[in-house]
Formats: sequence, C-alpha cells, structure tokens
Amino acid sequence: MLMDPHLLRTFTTVVRLGSFSAAAAELGYTQSAVSQHIAGLEHDLGVPLLTRRPVAPTAAGERLLEHATSLLLRLDAARADVRRAAAPPPARTVVAASPLAAVAAVGEVRGTLHVLPRAEVVAGVATGEFDVGFVDGVVAPSDPLHLPVGVKASVVAEQPLVVALPPGHPLERRKGLRLDDLVDARWIDAPDAAVPLEDLRKALGTQGLRAATLYRGADTAALQALVAAGHGLAVLPNGKGVPLVSPNLVHRVERLRLG
Repeated sequence: MLMDPHLLRTFTTVVRLGSFSAAAAELGYTQSAVSQHIAGLEHDLGVPLLTRRPVAPTAAGERLLEHATSLLLRLDAARADVRRAAAPPPARTVVAASPLAAVAAVGEVRGTLHVLPRAEVVAGVATGEFDVGFVDGVVAPSDPLHLPVGVKASVVAEQPLVVALPPGHPLERRKGLRLDDLVDARWIDAPDAAVPLEDLRKALGTQGLRAATLYRGADTAALQALVAAGHGLAVLPNGKGVPLVSPNLVHRVERLRLG
C-alpha cells in the first residue's frame, strides 16, 4: 500500500494544504476517502504520519514527505518522457528559470520564458511542461545542486557571493566577511532575489541570521534599495558588496532537461 502513488499524492497534498477537507476538494475525493488514505499509510508503516489539530507532519511524516515528493516527481517524469518520445519536436521552446538564474536562460528562449520559484521550475521540466529549465542554489565549490531524480542537470556557472551592505556600514571596507561574524546582524529575507536565509542557516549550522525584513519580490534593484535604506543585509551572487569568505560557498546555476 505504501508505494501506491494515489495514497502518496493524497498525503503530500494534505501536508501542503494543511487540511483534509482542502486536500479532498483539490483531489476530487470525499474527506472520508482522504482520511482512509492517510489511515492506510499509517497502518502500513505502523507510525502516525500526521497530527490532526493542527494538521502537520510528525517526524516520521517529514521523512515520508521527502521520499514521496521524489517518487511522485519521478513518476511524472516517466510519463512525460514516454509521451514526448511519441510526439513531434516542439516548434517553440518553453523555458523556465528561477529568478537568480533567469539571465542564464536568455540565450535559449525561442518562445516563452517563465520566471518561477526553483521547485516549480524543476517540477515543470520533470513533467514536460517546460522544455528547458535553469535553477540556482548555494553550494560548496564544484558541488551539484541537490535536485530530485527525474531531471538531467548540467552546470552553467558558478559565481562568488558578496554581502550587500548599506553605505557607511562599519564593515564596508573589509576585504572579506565571515558569515558567523554576522549572525546577530539584521537581515533581509528575500528568497527570490538573494540567497535565502534558510540556505545560509543550513550552511552555517545555526538558527541565527534573524530576518528584520521580508521581501517577496524578485527585483534585485528593489532589494539593493532596501539594503541601502538600512532595512538589513543580504547575500547576493557577485555584484556590489564585500566578498563572503566563510563558509566557502558559491552561487551555482544549472540547466535542466527531462532525464
């Protein structure tokens, strides 16, 4: 029962929406059927996967979510690959890119360019919605991005990182900055226009790097204006700022195709 993709899709939908009734409406099931799917998975594994009030994954549910997301994406990629093998090649190329990878995508646009969050680009390439995708992330030099199975990736570029500071900041004349010296600084969390704070926390192994401002846009010029106005610091690929020297990280862009 565990490997039944219908049950896994129900489980991931409940987690994403945080509601049995909302998942039932999206999937076209009754709420009772959704409850039975989750109960079947829990019975098969012998552990609770969700708390009910509020609806959220348990520790075991979090682990299953990692596997289920990858398995479902791989199934979608297999369906898309089979369909594509029987279809004529497209006359136009549909390209998708995460915001900080969009510049790398320009040379391949022959029809439409979508700028979307990284997860949506990966899923769209895996399911055949997009012909080519470009995604970015922060890794150690020469390390690949950790992407789900089902897409084929090749490196496009690796760039150094800089810490963007407001004019007159006491650290602006430094030759390099260590992230662990900035744990208590004010930060702007701009996941679509800068390196996400969550990625920096993982690299540093800390829960610090407090977000003073949340920016939901993808315009780097607007982000730099927020930095200049003193709303917080941000880490950007290349650009104007003081080089980040520790931890040793680079901004990596990869090109994706259906594998």
